Amino acid sequence: MSNSRGMIVPKGALKLTMDTTSDFDQLACPMPQTAQAPHDEVLAEVLGQAQTIAVVGASPDEARTSHQIATWLMDHTPYEVYLVNPTALDGEIRGHGFYASLAELPVVPDIVDVFRRAEHTPAVATEAAVVGAGTLWLQLGVVNDEAMDIARSSGITAVENRCIKVEYARLHDRIKAARVSAS
Repeated sequence: MSNSRGMIVPKGALKLTMDTTSDFDQLACPMPQTAQAPHDEVLAEVLGQAQTIAVVGASPDEARTSHQIATWLMDHTPYEVYLVNPTALDGEIRGHGFYASLAELPVVPDIVDVFRRAEHTPAVATEAAVVGAGTLWLQLGVVNDEAMDIARSSGITAVENRCIKVEYARLHDRIKAARVSAS
């Protein structure tokens, strides 16, 4: 049997269609939806007024996205960055040690930036609420309605399926204006 391009396709082989590929792409990394984050004005205000960020799920492994975003935050923003990962307590990133939990931080984080699988985020949202964090931010590809409900019902600004680095770069001018108005 051959396909439309004349290639031989074994009998019983999986036939990929645009629908199959689209389903896979959505499962692999869901496209950000407008309802998954506040409006740009609110995001700029959150990012402009924040002073501290806890990166939950940060990794000492330089190849991990959580490591790269944590170092970017350290290098390109005025935030105090705290690293949270109970399995990395012996590690460090640029002299910043790791904490086992949000409760162990020496400050209440303004933003909790989460690099954990979606099924772990309700527990992180609960912990963020208990410590009094201002914003729960689930990184790009992380979506969990329960975590968002926990955050919102606790008065926490809730963001999901967004990369904090991308949003910071995209809203840079608005963030600077929010910082000026806050001071």
